[in-house]
Amino acid sequence: MHIPNELAEIAPGVHAWLPDFPGTWGMANCTLVASDSGALLVDTPYTAALTEALTAAAHRVLPPSASISTVVNSHANGDHSYGNGLFPHAEIISTDANLAHLCAEPEPAQLQALLDQCRTDEPFDRYMLAHFGRYDYRRLRLAPPTRTFSGQLDLQVGSTSVELIEVGPAHTAGDLIVHLPDHGVVVAGDVLFIGDVPVHWAGPLSGVVAACQQILDLDPHVVVPGHGPLVGTAEVRRYMHYITELRERIHTLHTQGMDVESAASLLLHEYRRPDLGLSERLAVLTATEYRHLTPTTDPLHLVQILGAAVRLAPDCVPATVPSRDTLMAELESLI
Repeated sequence: MHIPNELAEIAPGVHAWLPDFPGTWGMANCTLVASDSGALLVDTPYTAALTEALTAAAHRVLPPSASISTVVNSHANGDHSYGNGLFPHAEIISTDANLAHLCAEPEPAQLQALLDQCRTDEPFDRYMLAHFGRYDYRRLRLAPPTRTFSGQLDLQVGSTSVELIEVGPAHTAGDLIVHLPDHGVVVAGDVLFIGDVPVHWAGPLSGVVAACQQILDLDPHVVVPGHGPLVGTAEVRRYMHYITELRERIHTLHTQGMDVESAASLLLHEYRRPDLGLSERLAVLTATEYRHLTPTTDPLHLVQILGAAVRLAPDCVPATVPSRDTLMAELESLI
């Protein structure tokens, strides 16, 4: 586990906050763009303490006259947006479709209440405590976008051009990527995961592949994934191949008449890779794609889908639950 106390410079005036925390949920990358007196932050962390740690690191690289006046959410998941409320004077920008996804994501208080009721003798509860119990959601205020768009929105941060490009539905209903054409940088959000099995809630998976192709079409030198280390275009192509292969296998199982749980169980057996953590997410990918292959009007409930994934992969449930104290102690040293 490593929560950075410094931002990594990607290009002049462009820095990334890259938590090194593979094999778990919630530790998302954020990107700071600063030029002259302007500063824009792409995505905000999962808790108030994480956001304060990021802000402290950002202040060490911001020009003296600059402050974060714009926040861009690549999508609506809490690990990319819960920290919005700690920037009360910032304009918060995302896609029109992003607002439609907010109803599928538990609010911070709801997630905290769920965790407070979890018991370690229940497998799903133990999974939730292991991956989400380390976080404290009690100082958060949900702050949705104050400005939305469809298609593309061009911004200027000082002398730096910023292009916001809608690529959803893919990971969620309202994904966007951020292109910095003068620097050869693309911030991909969660259409791209590196180091763990991805989780995609909205789909279809062809939308994820198409979003990655849009990244490649921009010919970036550096790509910031939603989770994991910085990569280049070769890694994006490998990721597209992986998602395409999974999609084709899921379609074959559906054509054979296999129900979603049986298909997910088989995929968990066939596609586990020792180099990728969180294999239970394969069950989520199967459920996501089946919602498109067998259309349903049932509302999307993220916690229920995750619960089904944990049930199908019982070996993913840890025997013990790590303490929240370790994470909190590290955060206190950074703020």
